[in-house]
Amino acid sequence: MTLESDPSGLADDGPLNTVDALVQLSFLIHRIVSAAGGEHDLSVIQIRLLGILRDRQAGMVELGRDLGLDKSSMTGLVGRAQKRGLVERTPSPYDGRAVLVTLTPGGRRLAERCADEIGRRVTALTEGLSDGQRIRLTELAASLVSAPADVSGQAG
Repeated sequence: MTLESDPSGLADDGPLNTVDALVQLSFLIHRIVSAAGGEHDLSVIQIRLLGILRDRQAGMVELGRDLGLDKSSMTGLVGRAQKRGLVERTPSPYDGRAVLVTLTPGGRRLAERCADEIGRRVTALTEGLSDGQRIRLTELAASLVSAPADVSGQAG
């Protein structure tokens, strides 16, 4: 099976290899996040921004690094979120040139609603797994996302 041959990953032509299985899973999770965001007129990148800011405030440079966006893209993203009343910008008390971004109360409520909806949909996705399988999946996924990896594709 190739990555493009069956976007659902459900073709019955044998087991997926590791790369195909993980990429297909990422597509499925992306669809879940996108659908949850669409219900609130949010893009995936906007949901990611709200998710990062749920438990902290962050500087624009840090947000850009976490989201993989350059400075002008970050400025536009935060500007649109601020216009919707979801975030606010404040000067950093530590660096007069830096700006900190924080969720507004409305942004926090929306971030929680989206997180709850995504959580429900992902939980439904894993309903067919046993408790042990779900625990193992969680351990494996946590191991992969916490491992320092060069995902840029550039040779060392």
